[in-house]
Amino acid sequence: MLIAPLYASTAGNGDAGSTAREIPIDGAIGPAIGNYVVDQIEQANADHVPVIILRLDTPGGLSASMRDIVKAVLNSRVPVIGYVGPPGARAASAGTYILYATHIAAMAPATNLGAATPIEIGGAGDRNAPANNGKRGEQADANSDATPDLSNGATERRKQVNDAVAYIRSLAERRGRNADWAEKAVRQAASLSARQAAKRNVVDLIADNPQALLTAVDGRQVDTAAGPVTLHTANLSIDKRAPGWRTSLLAIITNPTVAYLLFMIGIVGLAAEALMPGATLPGTVGAISLIAALFAFHVLPVSYGGAALIVLGVLLFVAEAFAPSFGALGLGGIVAIVFGSIMLMESDVPGYDVSMGVIIGIAIAAALILALMVWLFARSRRARIETGYEGLVGRDCIALTDFERDGRVWLHGESWRAVSDTPVARDQSLIVTGVDGLTVSVRPRCAANASDHPNNAGRRPEGN
Repeated sequence: MLIAPLYASTAGNGDAGSTAREIPIDGAIGPAIGNYVVDQIEQANADHVPVIILRLDTPGGLSASMRDIVKAVLNSRVPVIGYVGPPGARAASAGTYILYATHIAAMAPATNLGAATPIEIGGAGDRNAPANNGKRGEQADANSDATPDLSNGATERRKQVNDAVAYIRSLAERRGRNADWAEKAVRQAASLSARQAAKRNVVDLIADNPQALLTAVDGRQVDTAAGPVTLHTANLSIDKRAPGWRTSLLAIITNPTVAYLLFMIGIVGLAAEALMPGATLPGTVGAISLIAALFAFHVLPVSYGGAALIVLGVLLFVAEAFAPSFGALGLGGIVAIVFGSIMLMESDVPGYDVSMGVIIGIAIAAALILALMVWLFARSRRARIETGYEGLVGRDCIALTDFERDGRVWLHGESWRAVSDTPVARDQSLIVTGVDGLTVSVRPRCAANASDHPNNAGRRPEGN
């Protein structure tokens, strides 16, 4: 309690008291953004800044990251002002909880908040059955005689919603805001515009921009973790702290679509290295991509069953190249990859699902590659064998001597022992009909079918 007067007297004064610190939350709230905001709040406390502006423009995010930010706000000794801005921004879902937790909640004109119903993660419940949604849900809450649905999915869903309701009500009661509407935002996914939110005591005020916000809250008193603090913010400048390159990089890697692409690149790269040992580049790129993807999967709600299906799909695709099945293995691989991709992220949180366009694009690319593989294999089956003993059948050769049954012929630049069912004259053009060890079977080449075998590899050289 002895610290509180110190903060009250220095708010807006001193070396660190000349600037307010603005911390932006733009986009979906995930592990990278959550860690960044928590670190910035802790740094602001260490620097004894007079006030923090937590600017929100988010569709929501992961519950764990949201709760980390709320804890940091509740335990901050520096006043935290939540501000939904600029105009056109929103604080939906997880953003609503964070705004309720701040010491002062404000919104820019033409902004909105709400839709704070928790999104089920893990797939245990029925995603199609809303919990206590609309009039039916309100009647179920009001009517204690109603028979509850005791199925595992419904019970799990009620637990999630009731936990979220209790959490947001506790935040509303702590800040003296409208707890009933907060519950409605969770149970019925209700939303409000800035003007309606100010009228219903959901937020404290509306401000056109952060500088106008600082002027409007000047002189207000708030309760922080260090005790009551009176704000002196009218003349403060704003120090905007944008995320650094590390936070930006981690935010990109932990984007579900990027993590999914890295995982696919990793698996395909390692498979390519196995197919072409010593190529080096595919294996190097694949290993780096796979490690980055596994890091992202560690902090994302990932279904490892979906990941296993993707790996199986790639292996089936590789097997198609080794054991051609005219597309059966490859088609199974495509199906496994698509289903695994859809199942990969166990979350319907806005911004935290794999882009369906990317999944469809990969499926189409895999189908085109499979079609090419099948076409090449079919063509190879129809193509004439050019090497080995089988490649000699149908070749032209020249008789080196007259013989009736057994003699020598010039074939493929070499002298071969030949057998024929008909007499053969020296320099007669012959065709190989079979091969037995180092002996070839031949027959005379008729003038009628000479055009069928234009290969003249067996032509006897001049002077032989």
